[in-house]
Parts: sequence; structure tokens; C-alpha cells
Amino acid sequence: MAACPEEGICPICLEPLKEAVSTDCKHLFCRVCLTHHVEASTSRVLCCPLCRKPCSEDVLGEGYICPHHQKRVCRFCEETGSLLCVDCLELPEHQSHLKPTIKHAISHYKKRLNRRSKKLRKNLGELERLKVQEEEKLQALQQQLGQLEDMPAEAARYLYLSKAVIQLANLVTDIEKTSKELDATTLKNVCDLLKRSAPQNLDGLLSHLSPTGPAPH
Repeated sequence: MAACPEEGICPICLEPLKEAVSTDCKHLFCRVCLTHHVEASTSRVLCCPLCRKPCSEDVLGEGYICPHHQKRVCRFCEETGSLLCVDCLELPEHQSHLKPTIKHAISHYKKRLNRRSKKLRKNLGELERLKVQEEEKLQALQQQLGQLEDMPAEAARYLYLSKAVIQLANLVTDIEKTSKELDATTLKNVCDLLKRSAPQNLDGLLSHLSPTGPAPH
């Protein structure tokens, strides 16, 4: 890492600064780069990656500070979906819970989100194919019968598939966006998103699809 970084360049990734944040010693870093440094640190004292001088705990913002003990968070409680500091780890209510490091939790949930996205994109492709088939069938019937009112079942099925495609596409977009931007401050949203996108909670959207392959974890 360069001792005297070029102005406007992050000394961690060596690329132009993005969402620059400043440490107490006035060194600038990309927010994402400094976030990764903080999450990977095992020290109780947060230091500048460049000069190693101590930094204030809130250098990245309130999301990285425990609201109960005003200390830097270091673990993620999977049961409660909350970020924990070293003092939180000693509390009785967290003793039996899984508490991976934030870095490990981010890596783990990124993989789960990516697997879920891949599976749902396949489902989305099948829904879109069914929608096209239903649209072609509806157009053919309309040429024969002339009025959509004369084919309520077909029209209802096409409308249902159209809404299902939109809803599933929005869900996939949310999953992929969350995976791409996942950090300590957004970890708490992951469990809810995985629950909403679980196969058993998408029966309504996927009811027209034949089951194929194992369900995503």
C-alpha cells in the first residue's frame, strides 16, 4: 500500500475514490474498501489502513456502532438478525445463538442469495415462456370469437401470468441488488428476503410450473 497515495485515489483498491470517507487522520478511502477493512479486522481498536493511527468507531456511520454499548459491531446474530459488539456477545440472550463474524456472514449470505437468484431466474424464464404461449393462444381465440368476454378463463390465466412475471422479476431484482450491495448495515434484511423468496412462500406465483430440481437453500 502506498505511503503517499495519489490525490483522488483510494490507497486500498488503487482506483478513483467512490463514496469517499475520511478517517480521523484525514486519509480518504472508498466507503466499500474501508468497510471491508473494518469487517475483516480482528483488533478491538480500529486503525487507519494506511498509517495505522486509531480511528473513531463511527468512521463509517451509525450502522456500524452498537446502539446499546456504543462500540463497533463485530458479529451477526442469525436468530435475531442483529449486529453485535463484544459486550453484546456476553449477554445471556445471545449465548445459544449462531454468531458468525460479519465478514463470514456477508460471504455466506451472498452465496445463498446468488443461489436463490439463479433458481428464481430459471423459474422466471419458464413463466415468461408460458405467458407468451398464453398470449398467442388468446390472440388466436380472439380472432375466432372476436371478444375477450367470450373467453374469461383464458384471459384470466394470461392476466395472472403477466402479474406473476412482474412480481417474480421484482423479487429477483431485489435479491440481486441486495447481494451486490450486501454489507454490515444490510445484513438484517437478508433473512426476511430469503424467507419471502422461499419456494413454500411462492406457491401462488409458481403454481403453473412443474417442479424441477432441488429447492434453493
